[in-house]
Amino acid sequence: MQFVDWAEIEVVAGKGGDGIVAFRREKYVPAGGPAGGNGGRGGDVILTAVENLQTLLDFKYIHCFQAQDGKRGGPNNRTGANGSDRLIEVPCGTVVYNADTGAVLADLVQLGQTFYAAQGGKGGLGNKHFLSNRNRAPEYALPGLPGEELKLRLELKLLAEVGIIGLPNAGKSTLISSLSAARPKVANYPFTTLVPNLGVVRKPSGDGTVFADIPGLIAGAHLGTGLGHDFLRHIERTRLLLHMIDATDVDPIGNYQTIQQELQAYGRGLAERPQILALNKVDAVDAETVDELTTELNRLTQVPVFSISAVAQIGLDSLLQKIWLSLEQLLVVN
Repeated sequence: MQFVDWAEIEVVAGKGGDGIVAFRREKYVPAGGPAGGNGGRGGDVILTAVENLQTLLDFKYIHCFQAQDGKRGGPNNRTGANGSDRLIEVPCGTVVYNADTGAVLADLVQLGQTFYAAQGGKGGLGNKHFLSNRNRAPEYALPGLPGEELKLRLELKLLAEVGIIGLPNAGKSTLISSLSAARPKVANYPFTTLVPNLGVVRKPSGDGTVFADIPGLIAGAHLGTGLGHDFLRHIERTRLLLHMIDATDVDPIGNYQTIQQELQAYGRGLAERPQILALNKVDAVDAETVDELTTELNRLTQVPVFSISAVAQIGLDSLLQKIWLSLEQLLVVN
């Protein structure tokens, strides 16, 4: 399935039905008076969050969503039928922006949460509403009002508690495949992961926690360099960041600093998000190198550092225990 995490659409609410001019025409009822009914109300365009969607792919092919117009009024004071609403299903985690102004209109993070994107127009009044002592036979009615029209930008921000970040080829996909049933593409070259991958990792209690494997960031990602710029938004909602560092790289410490600088430059509080460091691929380097890297990282940051191997599944239990403990502490604080 193709992963699409943004789209621009146009929503058009239904026009209100016209009121009509009509008079009572009944046997034995002389001078029956005006009896033109009101028009029905136009349908609304409504966005609702559902759980069976994980991408905005549908909006790549359909760009305009229009609700039904209201029906015109009828004789004998009959009101026209209201137009049907247009319901648009989006994934949980979709942010709705005004495409013209950039203003945030809604953030649909909960299952079943709805947003009325465009209101239908009111139906026009029939001539019965204009009856007065001075005008006993009004011969005019009002047309229905047009519905709202709006251009929207939809952005999907994945809902995950733990975001796995790091430079390309740090072992993020390997880790999520080792911890969950997710099976992302894994290969020994950079940028293997082109889209975010979600995996559910089970706690000892049996509850599931969603981990997000974010495509590799590189220097300048916040400016649009590489793949990371398009996916930095997906870690905005995470409560905890798991920063993976390749212990076999030429400059693991420099790699750590590169990611921290990108988080700082991107803003939105990502640099202040709680982190855990995982020094990965320790099975491929000697113990002395691991100790030196751990010591240097401890000197640079107060963030806990774990030595692991996602391939050999070394140190994963200790890492997960720290993640569960950190999430519980964050839950208490919040």
